[in-house]
Amino acid sequence: MNKAKVSFNKQLLIPIAALVALALFNLIKDPSFFKIALGTNSAGAPVLSGYLITILDYGSELAILAIGMTLVTAASGGQDISVGAAIAIAGSVILRVLCGTNSRPDTLQAPIIVAFLVACVVAMLFGAFNGILVAYFKIQPMVATLILFTAGRSIAAWINNNELPIISEPKFGYFGGYIPGVPIPTPFFIAMICVIIIMLVLKFTTLGLYTQAVGINGSSSRLNGINPQFIKFLTFVILGLCVAVAGLIKVSRLSTINYSVIAKDIEMDAILAVALGGNSLSGGKFNMTASILGAYVIQFLTTTLYKMNVQSDALSAYKAVVVIILVVLSTPVVRKKLSQLGAAILPKKKEA
Repeated sequence: MNKAKVSFNKQLLIPIAALVALALFNLIKDPSFFKIALGTNSAGAPVLSGYLITILDYGSELAILAIGMTLVTAASGGQDISVGAAIAIAGSVILRVLCGTNSRPDTLQAPIIVAFLVACVVAMLFGAFNGILVAYFKIQPMVATLILFTAGRSIAAWINNNELPIISEPKFGYFGGYIPGVPIPTPFFIAMICVIIIMLVLKFTTLGLYTQAVGINGSSSRLNGINPQFIKFLTFVILGLCVAVAGLIKVSRLSTINYSVIAKDIEMDAILAVALGGNSLSGGKFNMTASILGAYVIQFLTTTLYKMNVQSDALSAYKAVVVIILVVLSTPVVRKKLSQLGAAILPKKKEA
């Protein structure tokens, strides 16, 4: 029990250390980074604004994706690089259902919940497609998901006949904006609901245990009565559900969609959130709390870079450096060297 707690604390140490480092950097460079103001939005409703609110807002999308990406990584030992394209598909489906045959409807052609449920089914089907390729055809996850990564945005455009539908219903904007009278961005509440659900699932079901077992040793887990193919398949389907939620938030923000830009490079941020959470990218044990915290840290980094006037095209380069560092630090060789170094230093301190 004590060993588990120590392991838990060590894994959380990485994202917490990164969070503290970013906070100190911004505190020294410009303390106004932490200023939160109460203002009004275009509808005249009171809302909170500031860089920290932006982190909570956009980091929530990433936290939702990190939930599914963590499970996929743990079970398959690989990552899904198609989530950005899948978000475009899910968002396009939502707009198609709401608009019907008219891309500029005066009223919604279907309830928002119906459009969202349809998007969930579609996103889960695409997740199932990826899962079948990985679990049953034994294709490497990045190779398998490269298909949807390449074709996904074209499929999204095809769903709406290459048109850009626009929703004029104000209520649709609540999911990616603010609920009247609530000054905190709605995506944060949606993310917290998703977090609570996955934590309850992991606590009261064997999903977490089976996922880790399959990721550590699929052959051994099969001997213990676990179906590794189904577990891998299931994690991709769950990621598809997370994609549908993120897709709803994305299209709700602007009440329209840009197929080539929506959720661009978000798959890299989701993978980085998992890595920053101290989870092995080769599969096995995972810490969901650390991944979710890692997602907000990645958004903290992104917001900091934007504040420093770093061009959007250069953001990926900075994040790539972080990915390289995290991947290198997570390799068994480096971890062994660090452990040996720590063991060599600690006795000297005790002697002193």
